[in-house]
Amino acid sequence: MPARSGRREAGAAKVKPTSSDVAAAAGVSRSAVSFAFNSPHRISTATRDRILAAAHEIGYVPNTLARMLQAGQTQSLGVLLPQSLAKIMENPYYARFLMGAGQVCDQEGFTLLLTPPLRESMLKAIPYAAVDGFIVCGLEIDQGEVSELERRRVPFVLVDSDPQENVPSIGVDDRGGAREVVRHLLELGHRRLAVLSIDPGPEKAVRGYRGPLGRRLAGIVDALAQAGMTMADVALAEVPATRTDGYRATRALLADTALTAIVALSDILAFGAMDALHELGVDVPGQVSVTGFDDLTESAWLRPRLTTVRQAIATKGRTAADFLISAIRGEDQHPHQLLSTSLIVRDSSGPAPGH
Repeated sequence: MPARSGRREAGAAKVKPTSSDVAAAAGVSRSAVSFAFNSPHRISTATRDRILAAAHEIGYVPNTLARMLQAGQTQSLGVLLPQSLAKIMENPYYARFLMGAGQVCDQEGFTLLLTPPLRESMLKAIPYAAVDGFIVCGLEIDQGEVSELERRRVPFVLVDSDPQENVPSIGVDDRGGAREVVRHLLELGHRRLAVLSIDPGPEKAVRGYRGPLGRRLAGIVDALAQAGMTMADVALAEVPATRTDGYRATRALLADTALTAIVALSDILAFGAMDALHELGVDVPGQVSVTGFDDLTESAWLRPRLTTVRQAIATKGRTAADFLISAIRGEDQHPHQLLSTSLIVRDSSGPAPGH
């Protein structure tokens, strides 16, 4: 039987070379091949050079990921997402957030791995991500994710979730921001309002509103109460956070309700609302005022420019990555950090008709 060789016969099916092939080609043991790539100080320079030359000749590439996993680190941060990649990429909020996290990764030598739900479950996705830790986004209802990460002893940071004891987390003052923007509209004389809300999902029936959405709606309730109003006095539409759904919901609201202001709980929904109003020939803000929440870059480009609540999205991403890398390195853990919001008044909000 002919000796095994790293060379392939012409016409033979291509097989990925292994470390055994390199050992045979270089006339050394597999252990020596491992030392050449992982612990070069354990073999002579001449032997290592011979092994590397043989590897190059037969096209062998070491499995870097496997080596990292054996060492217990991948130099990668996972971003555990609450929605599919298609939906995430449709919302420019995440581009800003990931930009902030990416800036820290670039500085510290880490990569980012986006991890969407597996079969609609964030919990099921956890075991399949080869990462050193997770930035967990939008975990409004803990369905076992926290305990699973703790069981696996995987460092993690919660973002836009309800704070949990002894778990680093980052959020923004959603309640204060929503209260301020609705108060702004009420002071302009608006009383016929509609709220374009992010869809809370099926858990709302059991658990009510949670996370950032719950806090934003609580802020709206606060502002309405100061004017002697309740949520029963406003129209409410709950839709996915996409521009298209904001457009569709606005057309439906205007067909059934006489409105003077639309409070969108994300800028992307506000963009869709303004698309619909423009198409219907409704003047903004002369007939209907529109506000958003986020202050995405496009908010200042629209005409009219969007009045919105600014949250520091990129800062949130940077802070999350900073906290997680500190946890991975065993440094001091950070408590919950609440970032401020601010009302940015632009051209899309004005006095209610008749005021």
